[in-house]
Amino acid sequence: MLALVMICGCSSAPVRVASRALNGQQNLSPERLIVAAVDNGSAAFLSRAGSTPRGYNAVTTYGPTIRAVKMMHALEVDYGLREVSAWPIEPLHMHCAVLEAHEGANRATLIAQLSRDPRIQLVQPLQSFSTRSEAYNDPYVGLQRGFQQMDVAEAHPWSRGEGVKIGLIDTGVDIQHKDLSSNITAAANFVDDDSEQFQRDRHGTEMAGVIAAVANNREGIVGIAPGARIQVYKACWQLHVDEDAANCNSFTLARALVAAFDDHVQVINLSLAGPDDPLLGDLIREGRRRGILFVGAASSQPLESTSLLHQPGVIEVAGAEGRSAAGEHSAGASVIFAPGREILTLLPGGRYDFASGDSIATAEITGVVSLLLSRDHGLNAAAVYGLLRNSLVLSDTAAGSPTVDACVAVTSLLHRGSCRHTQDTERRLADEQGHPFAPH
Repeated sequence: MLALVMICGCSSAPVRVASRALNGQQNLSPERLIVAAVDNGSAAFLSRAGSTPRGYNAVTTYGPTIRAVKMMHALEVDYGLREVSAWPIEPLHMHCAVLEAHEGANRATLIAQLSRDPRIQLVQPLQSFSTRSEAYNDPYVGLQRGFQQMDVAEAHPWSRGEGVKIGLIDTGVDIQHKDLSSNITAAANFVDDDSEQFQRDRHGTEMAGVIAAVANNREGIVGIAPGARIQVYKACWQLHVDEDAANCNSFTLARALVAAFDDHVQVINLSLAGPDDPLLGDLIREGRRRGILFVGAASSQPLESTSLLHQPGVIEVAGAEGRSAAGEHSAGASVIFAPGREILTLLPGGRYDFASGDSIATAEITGVVSLLLSRDHGLNAAAVYGLLRNSLVLSDTAAGSPTVDACVAVTSLLHRGSCRHTQDTERRLADEQGHPFAPH
């Protein structure tokens, strides 16, 4: 209903005999609706009964002329249309109507024909519009500090990650969690045959929840990319019950990477840390050659150390809290920052809790990358990195490095400037030089 008002502008209340409201017409097919207008003159005012031209009761209402009403009816007959609602628009001197084309009609063809009819002043499709932020019925969304800091709700009208396949190489995941199960499309175990432990693993469940928890299911939280689908590859094993700590090795990770390639995932989340590994390095380079994007946790080792994920083409991520804008990781200024402290997410057994660390920040960025890929599947690592880097803003609530703003990143890709942070240039990084990133 708001769309109708936005299209045709403000006017006085429609004349009852000439108007049928859209309310209650939920069964209408939007693709068959047309907005059309005819001339209504500038003097089509109806005075209240008993009023005088100069008296205090001379209240007039702009209404449709008999000629305009007849003209609109003739158009219905000539083109096989049905009037759904009609109202006069005083500022434009038009009588406007929403018309429904008959079933099977080609709306574009009808609009083209109507646009050539001399009786028509305006004709267009009935278009839809939405507000810029999202309302959710998930009860814990108000506790999602990272979700709010990264302006994710503002990004969701543009993208929710639809059509993106994410490879999560981690521990197992509670794939039956009520806030996640519908967004898990596959699961494979390269560690053991213990399916029960797979479901009890914490770390992978936490990462999956941040990335793609189901939205508007009246349960728990909202993922950053709730429209994306996750494929789980267990390559790491949990070290202790009810703890996040886990180990992986070259063999299990290599098998998981190959499986992800075979499944044609578009982005791989690696919320892990470790040394440079020739086999895994070669596999990551092969994945990049195939167009797969890699998002990994930045190394926290000294600058002279090498790490698996500190290589060209991998988007390295760290938690923003307590770090300077220059970064404190071995990757230096090329690191992308996201909220990493006390982030609400999922736990096995249908539970929820807070998690902290570079792993959770990495999962958040994988979610944002999925929002971008959903709008442009052809983006390469350099383009994605640039969009993320250029979206960095200082948080209102936390000290540390500037964090990614999901709405700014997505709307920058779409060449639209409609986020609340877009004009806040004082919060943006002023110097975009000296940030090495050279994907092959």
